[in-house]
Amino acid sequence: MTDRVALVTGASAGIGEATARALAAEGARLVLVARREERLRALAAGLGGATVIAADLADPASHDRIADIVRREHGALHLLVNNAGARWAGTFADGGWDNVSRHLRIDLEAPVRLTEALLPLLRQTAAAGRSRGAEDRDQAVSIVNVASTAARIGRPGAGGYSAAKFGLAGWSESLHAEEGAHGIHVGLVLPGFVQTEGFPAEELIARRRTRWLVARPELAAEAILSAAGWGARRPRAEVYVPRLYAAMAALRTLAPALVRRATATGAFTTAARPRD
Repeated sequence: MTDRVALVTGASAGIGEATARALAAEGARLVLVARREERLRALAAGLGGATVIAADLADPASHDRIADIVRREHGALHLLVNNAGARWAGTFADGGWDNVSRHLRIDLEAPVRLTEALLPLLRQTAAAGRSRGAEDRDQAVSIVNVASTAARIGRPGAGGYSAAKFGLAGWSESLHAEEGAHGIHVGLVLPGFVQTEGFPAEELIARRRTRWLVARPELAAEAILSAAGWGARRPRAEVYVPRLYAAMAALRTLAPALVRRATATGAFTTAARPRD
């Protein structure tokens, strides 16, 4: 199990950091990616070592560089966690295309481009595992894309974010259908409110009646490992964090007008900044 390699983006804080810790506990060889190198190095030191790559994923040149480093230092990749993301609150009337486009660039284009750069190595790793036996779970290869409940339900002031996350969810489904034949599973994690840097939820935590809506980063990390089928887990297509949010997504399909009326009030809308 200890020869498995996992790459986590947005690993310097929040969900990414919690995921790196959970994977380290499973014996993974880690590749940690984020913009803040000093935080990554501190995390790597605390975990007993990891490959640290300081990179801005909004820069297209970063993706091939990351792939080159992983190929050179590890020669394999068993898990890619596309976690890094950002959200800026604002209505379409106020932010227009500029607000939508920067969400698309960070929350959709960046994970798609990084996956494209790493896909040959992921396929190579899957093929090597299959050559040792189709039931060798330790060599299973997965991509986990961290979307959001905003990939299922749009809220006021978060249209750009939802546009990118809806796209990420749809692309994930297609990618799984395409890459299953190559031995690669694609899972999707859809967090609601999580106590993570860049996605403040202080106003929810401060109220007893809404505090339950906010999950800890460790719960999201467990969902990522579950979606990936890491360890003794079976791979899952989608995991909501907390699970109750799955009911809200189902309600949108069954009663879209009702959900629209509920979200039109702008409840729980929060300002946010990039996280990595």
